[in-house]
Amino acid sequence: MDSIDLEVLKTCDRWIHQGLRCELVTVIKTWGSSPRPEGATLGICEDGRVVGSVSGGCIEEDLIYRVRKEGITQTVPNVVTYGVTSDEARRFGLPCGGTIQLSIEPLTASSNIDELLLRLSRHELVARHLDLKSGSVALASASAGMSLQLSADKLVTIHGPRWRLLIIGAGQLSRFLAQIAVGMDYQVIVCDPREEYREGWEVPGVEVSHAMPDDLVVELNLDNRSAVVALTHDPKLDDMALMEALKSNAFYVGAIGSRLNNTKRRARLKDFDVADAELDKLHAPIGIYIGSKTPSEIAISILAEMTASKNGVQLPEVIRVGNAKTAAQEAPTEAVCGV
Repeated sequence: MDSIDLEVLKTCDRWIHQGLRCELVTVIKTWGSSPRPEGATLGICEDGRVVGSVSGGCIEEDLIYRVRKEGITQTVPNVVTYGVTSDEARRFGLPCGGTIQLSIEPLTASSNIDELLLRLSRHELVARHLDLKSGSVALASASAGMSLQLSADKLVTIHGPRWRLLIIGAGQLSRFLAQIAVGMDYQVIVCDPREEYREGWEVPGVEVSHAMPDDLVVELNLDNRSAVVALTHDPKLDDMALMEALKSNAFYVGAIGSRLNNTKRRARLKDFDVADAELDKLHAPIGIYIGSKTPSEIAISILAEMTASKNGVQLPEVIRVGNAKTAAQEAPTEAVCGV
């Protein structure tokens, strides 16, 4: 299963090779509230077909209407702004007076979409330089932390490998976690060498690996767009995977288990020469405290914490599972009905 924006690029590339005119629409700036972030994309074919989104639907409708009425005639990129006035903001479904600025780029074989897709398939992080005056395109390597840039004559968009999630263990919790993560556009890999657990385990769009978890962590060469979650409760599998994951550039590493088991796990990892700074990266007990009891609720708790890490949000320590449960136990109980 491809991410939304990767699907846009692949679909546009297919239209180009079919000899169809099409446009790539990119969100380049937003003010106030807006449904889609900067960098979000939409592809429009000359016959009115679309893929992707740049808003809640109203802007898409206007773009489709224009293409069906006027066709795709422009030969160079155009920058348009929606929601300048309050009436326009309401018309296009932009709440709270939101405004959105879009780049509308007519695509051709020289737009380098096929080369961009090839580089993305190699897990490269790519900067696409679009000349807004001529429509010419150049591709270059990008570095982590780069973001969309706009000047008077150039638009630079960053395209990278999908966010990856490696789940250790093919249990019931892993199934819920994988299903939700796929819906969030993660490339999900579930690793479990135990045949009895992976027997019949299948989630559409999820790769299942039979390798030893620590070997797979090394093989994947985890980068800062990767997360690892250990869910087997088996130290022989979880600990070895965590040892390698904590030494990687993964943006999130978490492990299931109680506070007591987590303390024992940290001691074991130190015995494996995992440094204190590396241990500090471990999210365990995993997740944020939402009173979760069922596998589906625990999966949401884990992905909430993982999403905060992905977005650079520092969560208050008190809402992390271990800290919240400790605080709840230490809180004084009030007498009820004189008891």
